[in-house]
Amino acid sequence: MNAGSLPALLRWPGYLAWAFLTLIALAVLTVRAGQWQQGLLLYALACLASLLVLVWYAAAVLLPRNGSRRGAIALRALPALPGALLLVSAMATRDVPPIHDITTDLEDPPRFEAVIEARGPKANSLAIDPEVQAQQAAAYPELATLYSSAPYGETFDRAEAIARALGWELLRSDRNAGFIEAVDTTAIMAFKDDIVIRVRSGENGSSVDLRSASRVGVSDLGANAARLRAFAERFQAGT
Repeated sequence: MNAGSLPALLRWPGYLAWAFLTLIALAVLTVRAGQWQQGLLLYALACLASLLVLVWYAAAVLLPRNGSRRGAIALRALPALPGALLLVSAMATRDVPPIHDITTDLEDPPRFEAVIEARGPKANSLAIDPEVQAQQAAAYPELATLYSSAPYGETFDRAEAIARALGWELLRSDRNAGFIEAVDTTAIMAFKDDIVIRVRSGENGSSVDLRSASRVGVSDLGANAARLRAFAERFQAGT
């Protein structure tokens, strides 16, 4: 059965699904162009609309009278699938606290210097917020200072190598001061998150602390914590 033989109520949602898929692509381009608030709103609405189209077609497939049309209905529903999946994946992070500044040292977070100018005046504040720290402690208790028995210089070089391996763009590498600053750009939306790494020497080796902060947005959907975990995994694995 071809699409033209389907009733209008089964044809038109398919056309809308293509329109919503186009709007999702447009939303991504809008965010990447710097209009992130408008872009994210369009993105959310288009994904929600895609989910509704998918639900509509799922209900249609279950109706006995559409038994001979199920293949055609499934084809009409395909353009709605990407947006629906994107929305479901975003909803999976609903329990993540609405914070965007994460560190391995809540008592003495590493301070940013080199990235401040690049962030610009409209970026999120880098001021330490006790409420944010409390939310982080509850949500990400596993994030903590990293320790190594290696001497300071070796640990610093290792931290820099891991940052490069993770694809971070280094803006500062000051071996004498013990600081590395970098930027990580997200793949789809091209959001820029800033990272600072602090390396200190100790009696039994050295320690490493990190901080990752998003330039825009209220919630990072867990991205900064995931970034610090990725670094920690490589550091602890010796890579």
